[in-house]
Amino acid sequence: MSPHLSVNLVTDLRELLAYHFMVNALLGGSLVALIAAPLGWFMVLRSETFAGHTLSMMAFPGASGAALAGIGAAWGYFFFCLAGALAIGGLSGGRSGEGERSANIGTIQAVALAVGFLFLSLYGGVLSDLEDLLFGNLLGISDGQLITICAVSLCSLGALSIFARPLLFASVDAELAAARGVPVRSLSTLFLIALALAVAAISQITGVLLVFALLVAPAASAQTLSPRPLTSLLLSVLFALVIVWLGLGIAYFSSYPAGFYIASVAFAVYLAARLAALLSERRPRRPRRRDQPSATAPMGGVSR
Repeated sequence: MSPHLSVNLVTDLRELLAYHFMVNALLGGSLVALIAAPLGWFMVLRSETFAGHTLSMMAFPGASGAALAGIGAAWGYFFFCLAGALAIGGLSGGRSGEGERSANIGTIQAVALAVGFLFLSLYGGVLSDLEDLLFGNLLGISDGQLITICAVSLCSLGALSIFARPLLFASVDAELAAARGVPVRSLSTLFLIALALAVAAISQITGVLLVFALLVAPAASAQTLSPRPLTSLLLSVLFALVIVWLGLGIAYFSSYPAGFYIASVAFAVYLAARLAALLSERRPRRPRRRDQPSATAPMGGVSR
């Protein structure tokens, strides 16, 4: 008998947590959210969403190249993700403008897809592993895979915390950061490598499309609502967790895949954030009282 959603949320939650595979799915999805949210926040801040999409597309040449070489698809995906990150970092550095960077990244993506088609033609078979890399299976996470995700989470968050402050400085004002001695180009390449390795590791379990949705939607929603870095980053993590939990919860009581619901909830969160920001801009501000200190007055009272 298939599960049905009732009006008693406590009963539904108990039923949801009664199965080991759902507990693993919720834990694994939460760990993925904790990785994707901060990396995606920097990715959106640095306007490198296209670069993240290109790295996720490395699943095709990675899987086809691994099949041709007779090795696991994961090894091919790691190799091509890392190669793609180094190529994007090498071609997009320096003083190139936004249009030139986009053209360089688009060229890398086109070459990667062409190489993937070449490997597929030489292989002459069916890439069953490619479907797993694209869509994944959150509801089928094993205990061993959960440990792998946990290890990747600790490594990614630890590495990001080391260079988070200079990376934020370089992301906000690259020219000023370079003038202050911050290695802007090296930080950019290092961030792309961290992003590539995280995407390559997690997508083997959750799928490429789901990882990319969790990279973009929570970060874009958070940055729409708050310009403050810390507040925006925490909102991004919160949104990612809510998206995963709601998507998995709805999928449990439905016959459709979890990835569809997670992506749909992510899109709904983004639309809600945009609507909230629009309403906030149109809301009239209350006039300042005469006895209220001005913005230029010294702390502690009104300027005389």
